[in-house]
Amino acid sequence: MATDTLSPPPTAGPAITLVDVVKDFGGAGARDAAVVRGVNLAIGEGEFFSLLGPSGCGKTTTLRMIAGFEEPTSGQILLHGHDMVGVPANKRDINMVFQSYALFPHLSVADNVAFGLRRKRVPKDEIRDRVEKILHTVELADKADRRPRQLSGGQQQRVALARALVNRPRALLLDEPLGALDLKLRQAMQLELKRIQREVGITFIYVTHDQAEALTMSDRIAVMHRGLVEQVGPPQEVYERPATAFVAGFIGTSNLIGGRLAAAEAGTGVLDLGDGQRITVPLRGSHAAGEDVELTVRPEKITLTTEPTDTASRIRGTVREVVYLGTSTSYTVDTSTGAEMTVFQPNDGSACATPARGDIVWLSWATDHSYLLTTAPAAAATAADPVSLTSR
Repeated sequence: MATDTLSPPPTAGPAITLVDVVKDFGGAGARDAAVVRGVNLAIGEGEFFSLLGPSGCGKTTTLRMIAGFEEPTSGQILLHGHDMVGVPANKRDINMVFQSYALFPHLSVADNVAFGLRRKRVPKDEIRDRVEKILHTVELADKADRRPRQLSGGQQQRVALARALVNRPRALLLDEPLGALDLKLRQAMQLELKRIQREVGITFIYVTHDQAEALTMSDRIAVMHRGLVEQVGPPQEVYERPATAFVAGFIGTSNLIGGRLAAAEAGTGVLDLGDGQRITVPLRGSHAAGEDVELTVRPEKITLTTEPTDTASRIRGTVREVVYLGTSTSYTVDTSTGAEMTVFQPNDGSACATPARGDIVWLSWATDHSYLLTTAPAAAATAADPVSLTSR
């Protein structure tokens, strides 16, 4: 899939740049022991950018360094070209929204939103106008006189967002702000956050461990693992073309198949699976015959049949588990190569077969739906080459 068919990042210069940022809480600066191990990013003006990864991967520490709550052990953090290392958090033109909204229970919604402006001694008329405008943006104008306890969780989250946005920061940082909400409300608030970000037009940097959340809201996603950025790109690219085995496994469900390239030429390779079966794979990048590689293919890209199909990418297997999921059925298949594979078939009557446990089946897919993985983080750029606004 061509990169230019994906959601493009903003073309303006970066709002925030991280250059070889390291955070070692021991203070020695040793990368192997650091929580953040040399992160390089360029985040565009007006971009909704997400830091995605499991607990302990360094995403929240990275966000706190951008905010000024933590200082990097080494490296640079640039806000519109100005180095912020050593600049106190209250001197950075950045606001942050946390999972706990920390609203003042004795103040009205309007007074909560106006609190920061009053501390800055902004004129009363301007405070009133700015509070009214931002409450309209977050669709809470009719709740201006209510107390936080009279609001739902989603409404309280929007008050916290309005309180941050009314200060007109150059960037807004959000640390898993939807984590305390139930599933349906969280899904609704994802769309609300994206709408609000588009309306106000400022840079959002969003930390989450929820893959669906990042895919729903982001212009681009940085997937982090063990203090490194493994891949940066638009959601569709990260999902469809994962750079590493970790990204493939962490973003949604993916099948990994190992083998050796029996042939590699002209952008096409033949993968020997070791049991007499071979499949054709597209080669993107430099690969040579004899190389051990790992291939990924998404479960929804696979067709399940009881007879072999006329396709260059197919594997035989035995159905071990069948799980009905409502809109689709999940099949777990033990393949003849020894790999366990998952297949999602839609429950819309289009399935070629509906096998039961123990049935012999064939798994087939279009060659273009295979993707060979690299063995190292694709986005572990050097200090002189931060991961730029152009997705890789």
